[in-house]
Amino acid sequence: MSSTVCNEQQAAVSFTSSPVLAILTVDDGQGQFRGNRNNFSDLILTGESLGFTVYVLTVKQLVLTRKKLSGFVYHRDSHTWEKRSMPFPHIIYNRIPYREDEMQPAVRQKINACRRHSRIKLFNPSFFNKWELFEWLKQSRQTRPYIPATRRLMNIKSLDKLISKHAYVYLKPESGKAGKGIMTLRVRQEKTLPYLLKIQENKKSSSYSCSSIQKLWSRIQKQSGGEAYIAQQGIQLASFQDRKFDLRALVQKNRSGIWELSGLGARLAGAASITTHVPRGGRIEDPEKLLTHSFNAETAHRLLQRTKKTALLIARQIERASRQRLGEMSMDLGIDSNGNLWFFEANAKPMKFDEPHIRQKSLERIFHYSSYLTRKRRTGGA
Repeated sequence: MSSTVCNEQQAAVSFTSSPVLAILTVDDGQGQFRGNRNNFSDLILTGESLGFTVYVLTVKQLVLTRKKLSGFVYHRDSHTWEKRSMPFPHIIYNRIPYREDEMQPAVRQKINACRRHSRIKLFNPSFFNKWELFEWLKQSRQTRPYIPATRRLMNIKSLDKLISKHAYVYLKPESGKAGKGIMTLRVRQEKTLPYLLKIQENKKSSSYSCSSIQKLWSRIQKQSGGEAYIAQQGIQLASFQDRKFDLRALVQKNRSGIWELSGLGARLAGAASITTHVPRGGRIEDPEKLLTHSFNAETAHRLLQRTKKTALLIARQIERASRQRLGEMSMDLGIDSNGNLWFFEANAKPMKFDEPHIRQKSLERIFHYSSYLTRKRRTGGA
């Protein structure tokens, strides 16, 4: 790319035959925009290197009746952002960063209008809801075996029913992100205080022992603050040096609109954490190294191949059942101490993978899939 970013961008604006991708977000109330700016600038520079015009667009700036829109361009030399008149996008990549922003009626209305619009191909229209994910995966005989027993945490009765079958359960907010709000519950019938509740806090956890399910329920209600939760069978994950780990898969669509694995990483739980998320004290690790330690080299290789295949199977089922146009998702998968594979979560707004080889591929594949959508748009396909 030329170092004269300003001239390059001006040329891109006038050269309307190049595909135009807008990264959709929301305004910050101060004339700028919300979201991960480092991620946005990486996307813009990658897109430009692949022949795209790319800019950041807020929901308020997206006026569907106009040919030109006000958007934000990135200047690589000065690392600054500038508001500028830009061509109407062919493709919209939804990166609205917070669920509460996306749930605003005006935002949902605009996204739904984009989904119906003849000139736009928008993908990943919304965050996933944890409960809906499990309902979608239950619809297929192929994906059902990978789901831990899961219930909506509606009342004390629903909790009691699950812990009568499973002495170890996870409690997760339906709309949670990056491990926030997760609790674990372990039932130890031989103890005077049989219910042990652990609550995730930043990079550590706090514990509460309760004598009765009524007291336990009161504590859970207080902690959840009325937020919708699911209760899920706890899985005894494989471990490395007494710390459990899970696998993170990034699946994205390629130039042919077909799901492919962009990368598979591992996350090792922090010493005092109940989750493996890096913001909660988790650590990035090599999946083959961890699995070889827990099993052996041959079994580790076989498990990795199975995990990669299953991630694609799950992605296809989520897209089919959700009836949404999806271009990417990350997912959390676990392997228990017996070598069984489990699905825990999928994210429609994947966080940045820190592994360099995965990161670069993840950026490029956004534009590979966008090229596919641009061709479909020209031919009138879905």
